[in-house]
Amino acid sequence: MPLNNNQKKQTPLLIFRTLLFIGTAVSLFFVPWILVKAWILPLPNSVQQQVDEIVDYGFDGVIVYVDQAGKPPAFYTAGWKDKHLKTPADPHSLFKIASISKLYVAVSIAKLAHQQSLSLDDTVADYFPELVGKIEYAELITIKMLVSHRSGIPNFTDNPEFWQNEQLNGQDPLPFALALSTSFKPDEDYEYSNTNYYLLRQIIEKVTGKDHNQYIKQEILIPLGLNNTFASIKDVKLDEVMSGYYVGIDADFKENENGMLATAEDVGRFIRALNDGSVFKPGERAIYDQIYEYEHGGLVPGYQSLAEYHKNSDTVVVQFMNTTDFEGYHWNLSQIFMGRIEKIIERERTQSQ
Repeated sequence: MPLNNNQKKQTPLLIFRTLLFIGTAVSLFFVPWILVKAWILPLPNSVQQQVDEIVDYGFDGVIVYVDQAGKPPAFYTAGWKDKHLKTPADPHSLFKIASISKLYVAVSIAKLAHQQSLSLDDTVADYFPELVGKIEYAELITIKMLVSHRSGIPNFTDNPEFWQNEQLNGQDPLPFALALSTSFKPDEDYEYSNTNYYLLRQIIEKVTGKDHNQYIKQEILIPLGLNNTFASIKDVKLDEVMSGYYVGIDADFKENENGMLATAEDVGRFIRALNDGSVFKPGERAIYDQIYEYEHGGLVPGYQSLAEYHKNSDTVVVQFMNTTDFEGYHWNLSQIFMGRIEKIIERERTQSQ
């Protein structure tokens, strides 16, 4: 029986869910030689050569943006923007930046704290009295703990049931966190949790009376001139978005809703502004220093990204890769390749001195 349009749209998600739960026992018995190879091979002569090599490791497409002080920004690409249409990777494509968006949320919290619209010592119970008794220690978990991942509130994406329909469940993920056990008492440990930032986005909306994306646009994107950063896949033209792929699934995850999208250049400019302080008004950076970091990575099905700043060379590097996998090899490879690219940049800088 042929699939109807709705079934066709759901098929990639169902396959992804199946792969997520199957497990990969075979990988436990083999050394991930591909990681070793990527780590030990001699560095190529240039960033472009390194980017070209990345696609040989199973990545469909790569974008790298480099902003080194004293030099014009540089763009590097390899592979495909859309492998089915054989469209080459475009350095100016929009990309799903996933958890890199947490940096924009954290900056927003610092700004609101400086304006005294909220206090870092405010608690979950202050903003969500309905969650008292549902979130353990809600009266003790502060905004600062949420931002810095020290709340102990479990990560909703760690609940396997969340992935049974990620697109639908992502609209209201809190129940999937509440179904898990508290990780630790507030401020006694660290555990990365998407639930923290789900709550923080709602706090921004409660405090400002506007959508958190509207606040981010007003207070961060517009002042920095970041015209190629968007809140949702609904806000952009699909042909401007880089396709996303998952190993073992012959489908494009581009149409999925996964939050913020941006070009590599826009992310790089934001990371530069975050680290040089130009995203902040006087007094805001001192607050931000207390609560969060200055670089980040992002990962959703089909998309993984890294955005880093290197003080010694005053360089921002943004790396987008449009292929992910269940075992996590592609994520490990992305970190290895980012490190190799940074070594090439540092080598070139040293040689030019």
